[in-house]
Amino acid sequence: MTDRDHANAGYRRLFEGDGLSFGLGFPLTGEKESTPDVDAELQLASHAESVGFDGLWARDVPTYWPRFGDAGGAFDPWSLLSHVAAHTESVALGTASIVLPLRHPIHVAKSAATVDRLSDGRLVLGVASGDRDPEYPAFGVDPDTRGQLVRESVKALRTLWREDYPTIEGAWGRLDGELDVLPKPTTETLPLFPTGNARQSTEWIAENGDGWIFYHLPESTLESYLETWRGHTSDKPFTIAVQVEFADDPTAEPEPLHLGYRAGVEWFREYFRRLDDYGLDHVIIGLRAAEPETAMTTFADEIVDEL
Repeated sequence: MTDRDHANAGYRRLFEGDGLSFGLGFPLTGEKESTPDVDAELQLASHAESVGFDGLWARDVPTYWPRFGDAGGAFDPWSLLSHVAAHTESVALGTASIVLPLRHPIHVAKSAATVDRLSDGRLVLGVASGDRDPEYPAFGVDPDTRGQLVRESVKALRTLWREDYPTIEGAWGRLDGELDVLPKPTTETLPLFPTGNARQSTEWIAENGDGWIFYHLPESTLESYLETWRGHTSDKPFTIAVQVEFADDPTAEPEPLHLGYRAGVEWFREYFRRLDDYGLDHVIIGLRAAEPETAMTTFADEIVDEL
């Protein structure tokens, strides 16, 4: 194991440039109430890459719970990202995030490595413990075991990617050296990012993850999290997700949204400049707009290019 054995093309695209990088979260159409239009999603994915976004992130929504109101996340992330890979060139492809307690680690290892291979090394793997209460009985999983299952899954994934014919066991099953799991990823292990707390300590996340994905945080809280994170690891990236809606007035002050803001483009420019100064590495933007393509272009021209 080396400090850079996870640095595939997607990881490098997001984290080896200067300063803060920007990605977009699916559904790019902003669809919430029904399954998104595939052609529209692909057109927007290509446009996002062309105007300079560095990442495209797919959520893992195993079952639809109306309380969350996110039917737009209907597509399986592996299939979606494979399809997007075929219609883009170099943009990083991320999961934000695969719900490990509800998926068998052999399936995750195989699916993730397949997407990585098909995309020439562009996959960045966000993983999580999940947060939809009815899903656990649907999959026959005791929610109280989520923390243990995340730890066992991460250990299994690293082993399945790095080793040929591995010997390993956990609550998920056992491999005794007679079977291998193929394909292997383009790098020795995929870049793996725990999301939220994932029922783990910050120390565990810093030691076992290649970075950390977190939700939108107030600026003072974000500064505190970054300080704590840098105390555990000096070089592993920190990512947050932020909802963004542009006001018609470019000088408009911010209004809070769930996990983000509605504000003028000038305010957002200064906001993201501050996040860059704090040492944040990447932002996953949830762009709310009646005309997503126009909003992407505005964001790229007025914020990404300026930073």
